[in-house]
Amino acid sequence: MTRAQRFAGKVAFVTGGGSGLGRAAAERFAAEGASIVIADIDEAAARDVAESLPSALAVRVDTSEAEEVERSFVTALATFGRVDAIFNNAGIVGEQLPLHQMTDDSWQRVMAVNASGAFYVLRSGIAALLQGSGGAIVNTSSSSGLAGKPNLTPYTFSKAGIVGLTRSAAVEYAAHGIRVNAVAPTAVLTPMVKAHIARAPDPAAMRHLLEHQTPIPGMPLPEDVAGVVAFLASDEARWITGLTVPVDGGFHAQ
Repeated sequence: MTRAQRFAGKVAFVTGGGSGLGRAAAERFAAEGASIVIADIDEAAARDVAESLPSALAVRVDTSEAEEVERSFVTALATFGRVDAIFNNAGIVGEQLPLHQMTDDSWQRVMAVNASGAFYVLRSGIAALLQGSGGAIVNTSSSSGLAGKPNLTPYTFSKAGIVGLTRSAAVEYAAHGIRVNAVAPTAVLTPMVKAHIARAPDPAAMRHLLEHQTPIPGMPLPEDVAGVVAFLASDEARWITGLTVPVDGGFHAQ
């Protein structure tokens, strides 16, 4: 089987699929033959992506709401009859504040999406994969989940939790033919990161920091991460599970 056919006849479910990493991964899965479920809180964005792909369904879902996540998988199964790959990607950065100034609301909002939301997608997604012959899940962690960053305590905590969630699910479901891995990108030039830069007290300084924090200078594009996601979700990675792969330009090699 050639790389262009790795997902022929398969169905990929992508959260946060309306933009950024999710959109790039959805386009990569589709280019390799998959039908795609584009799940996003922004329904218009999800529809825009779905309409640009050969075989895709857009579903509006707030991943912080367990019932919405469950319904989205029910819809996916009713439409395509199966789910084979899941990119558990939806997330937010949250406010940039020192830990002692972080409000309860700011903490809880990031936890609701990045922690609880990732768990809800994993729970419903695994249930969907168990209805078939297994499959692969790729979670989105972050380089901030592997190394502390100032003023990002809730985000860092949530993304570190994704690493543990990935390991736990990988061990628990390996015998069921389900692999669970994660990617941990450095700052990727997505709309979310652009907004993060714009909200910084000194946007120019923030952009310079992000572009010079890794041995490879600059920032990766969403397509760079999508290639790693597609590999981990493909049968080429059938002996890889429980791993968090940094896509960080050598940051963690320092």
